[in-house]
Amino acid sequence: MGEIVGSALVAHVPPLVLPKDVRLELNHGRDFSIVDGLHRMRRECIDPLHADTIVVLDTHWFTTFEWVVSAHERRAGKFTSEELPRGNPQMPYDIVGDPQLARLVEQVAAERTDTWVHANDDPYLPIRYATVYLTPYLQRNEQWMSVSTCQTAEFADMVAFGEVLGEAIRRSDRRVVIVASGALSHKFWPLSQLRQHEGADPADVFSPEHRAADERVIKWLEAGDHAAVLADYPDFRQYAPEGRFAHYVIMATASGGAAWDSPGVPYSDYENAAGTGQIHLWFPATGS
Repeated sequence: MGEIVGSALVAHVPPLVLPKDVRLELNHGRDFSIVDGLHRMRRECIDPLHADTIVVLDTHWFTTFEWVVSAHERRAGKFTSEELPRGNPQMPYDIVGDPQLARLVEQVAAERTDTWVHANDDPYLPIRYATVYLTPYLQRNEQWMSVSTCQTAEFADMVAFGEVLGEAIRRSDRRVVIVASGALSHKFWPLSQLRQHEGADPADVFSPEHRAADERVIKWLEAGDHAAVLADYPDFRQYAPEGRFAHYVIMATASGGAAWDSPGVPYSDYENAAGTGQIHLWFPATGS
């Protein structure tokens, strides 16, 4: 019987792959805490678990008619972001997949009438940086499976897919780490003002209201009060969480939903990225 052995909410922003001197210039001589935070999370949290698979809930991979899961044996090549091509052009990646788990997720979804999942292994299927930018930090010998964000999904759809993912993991023989790759509030500064707000200081988050909403959610997450975060979803949606917060809702639902009580351990400060709210939080498996 498979199990979720740990989960994380992580930032994937471009500073992760920028040269250190550029990061220091953007952040007034200090490095972004999210950089070392991912290294520490891997070393302190993921390494001891000996996981088989890392499932990345990717908030840059948008689909429309269904949730899509990567079913490739291997994805390899070079990645240049269409959003910021000067950031880290032609970044190499080589990711071993988990097609068996992907097909199982598709199978479990097919047993229901309220959700739709497609496992895809097309070698020309694009890959997004919410997955790729994590690899220098989190990739070791595990298999990786990326999950799309369905842009037509509402809250109930996210919950349904989270239930499917959790059930598929339980039916497998995998020890799985779920990585919800995305921001909290996700409102960018206008282009004319953007370069004045590129540092990590949360004072540069888009508005005091966005920052307050993020800090409220972080407080609940650190306390393990996932029921409060899920109940607050309609209000938090006003602050444009990345991917409509599907990455978190799916992770939480797969882990037990409102009954999940794992406290989030911070592995970075709460930081700004061009107006958006970013943090790394690690959630140990219940009882671990």
